[in-house]
Amino acid sequence: MELNKKPWPLATVFGIRERIDTNPDYQRPPVWSKSQKQLLIDTILRGYDIPKMYWRKVDKNPDKYEVVDGQQRLRTIWEFMNGDFSLGKNADPVNGLDLKGITYNGNGKTVLPDDLRLSFDTYTLDVIVLTDTDEEEVREMFLRLQNGTSLKAQEKRNAMTGNMRDFVKQVASHKLFEHCKFDNARYTYDLIAAQMIKVELEGGSCNVKNADLNRMYEKNKDFDINGKKAKKVKSVLDFLLKAFPSKTPELERYSTVSLYLLTSHLMEKYAYSGTEESISKWFIDFETYRRDQKKLDIDSCDPEILSYHDRTSHSTDSEDSLSQRNEYLLRKYLEYNPTIELKDNNRMFTHEQRLAIYRKDKGMCQLHIICSGEKCDWDNWEADHVTPWSKGGKTIVENGQVSCPACNSSKGAD
Repeated sequence: MELNKKPWPLATVFGIRERIDTNPDYQRPPVWSKSQKQLLIDTILRGYDIPKMYWRKVDKNPDKYEVVDGQQRLRTIWEFMNGDFSLGKNADPVNGLDLKGITYNGNGKTVLPDDLRLSFDTYTLDVIVLTDTDEEEVREMFLRLQNGTSLKAQEKRNAMTGNMRDFVKQVASHKLFEHCKFDNARYTYDLIAAQMIKVELEGGSCNVKNADLNRMYEKNKDFDINGKKAKKVKSVLDFLLKAFPSKTPELERYSTVSLYLLTSHLMEKYAYSGTEESISKWFIDFETYRRDQKKLDIDSCDPEILSYHDRTSHSTDSEDSLSQRNEYLLRKYLEYNPTIELKDNNRMFTHEQRLAIYRKDKGMCQLHIICSGEKCDWDNWEADHVTPWSKGGKTIVENGQVSCPACNSSKGAD
């Protein structure tokens, strides 16, 4: 890699802006506030130095560049010269000239005086031009140059190399994300996509904090983007898109990951085909109920909803939080849709089905053979088939009932 320092007057940089890419895929999106932009322009008008920029030369005849470092400053300069904003009303004078509310091209009430325009146009940027570089060198330089800035963790991961990084970008472009409540500010779609991929790779709930995602990127640089796991991720998102085909404000960051977990589990274990509408209606009804419960005082609120809400507010990226949220949502969905069948129709009820059956029957024995419907402790009851499994009874919540051990033994073979 070769580095060459070159002076670039602002007028020249503005003139070739169509040949300068400020948004290569490792860059973060614009994040500067208006006050930050005004401060930069004020700095230039006063002739103060600003940090040098780094551009990578990517083509010639004509020369073309991509910005490795300095895109926020470059965008700001172009926006000012385009007349997109003016200086603030509290700007101090320069050489006796008033800068309050001043604009570059006359779109505002006050136009930049000719002397200041000349000094602005001829202000020289220090640009380091990179040539003979490869992709990995550029990304490494980008990360090093951003060290010490407020770059978010996902923005740093976006600058990594490898198949996992590319697959996350691919997943983040899925149309489902456009239907969620949150936007893609500072690569939020990529963050949620990475968390979904992580739980899929782990086969269920796990820690999806930044450190865990960093390790996933590093460990899976050779990830098979056409492999079984990758296809499963896409299938889950396709299913959820059918369930939520339009903008759905209930799809918040934490709930979208939880819905991914729920759907992934259903696709593995249950005959899920055709359940898109039921999942959509159940989830929106559930979120409506949860919002209504939040309006109540703590003594009147559903305690399970309180617990769920707490796990959506604190440590949302921890394995424990994800696991407990997923267990609760899966149980509530199975209560809502008790006829959903297991794929292999096993004789034994799953843990989630047992939970749903126990709640459905309020823990009370339904057989009434030995007892008269006693309350069973969670650690001392049996999940019994209403229509015996041996006679074609299905292993579904609707065909399950609570039985105390005594009544279950008296009933005999299922």
